Amino acid sequence: MNALIQTIAIAALPVIFAITLHEAAHGYAARHFGDPTAWQLGRISLNPLRHIDPVGTILIPLAILLFSAGNFLFGYAKPVPVDFSRLRNPKRDMLWVAAAGPAANLFMALCWAFMLKLAWEMPSTDFTVPLSEMSKIGIIINCVLMVLNLLPLPPLDGGRIAVSLLPHRLAWQFSRIEPWGFPILLVLLFTGILSDIMSPLVLFSARAIETIFGLY
Repeated sequence: MNALIQTIAIAALPVIFAITLHEAAHGYAARHFGDPTAWQLGRISLNPLRHIDPVGTILIPLAILLFSAGNFLFGYAKPVPVDFSRLRNPKRDMLWVAAAGPAANLFMALCWAFMLKLAWEMPSTDFTVPLSEMSKIGIIINCVLMVLNLLPLPPLDGGRIAVSLLPHRLAWQFSRIEPWGFPILLVLLFTGILSDIMSPLVLFSARAIETIFGLY
């Protein structure tokens, strides 16, 4: 139990930032491309408190950590509202708004890798050990969220990117999957198919980042 409490304490910061800044990035991109909806609602902010969903950002990650003995983690924040019809070029700009979230996770994974390298280069202290463990979790959780959200399944970001890239007729037909997106995702999760798809991609992403920073 003590080990699990320590894991939760160390994981809290990277998990909250990974989930909430992902959403903030969508809001920043939407405003840049012409939709001020998120800005008008005060959701364009680096303050995690504006994006935390009590269930998805706190309760669900804690429950998953408890039931998986600290071996698995998942969660979500309050979705940032985006009115795609207000974008200057809705079909084209949808790609950039959707890609902003995974891009934010990639950026955060790189930042945590830098922090891990820094922790390893510093003399070992009571500060560097927690920083090292926090950074490892930060790399993994951001790689997981990046890969998950890039899956081509509406309403995930990858699904919206696919809709943006497909010809109009195919894009319209593909977008009709959206109401069934999360049920499909849950089926994939509970059957283990989602893990089989994501694990190699997450591992590849994490290893690539570790290689860039020489984290051997």
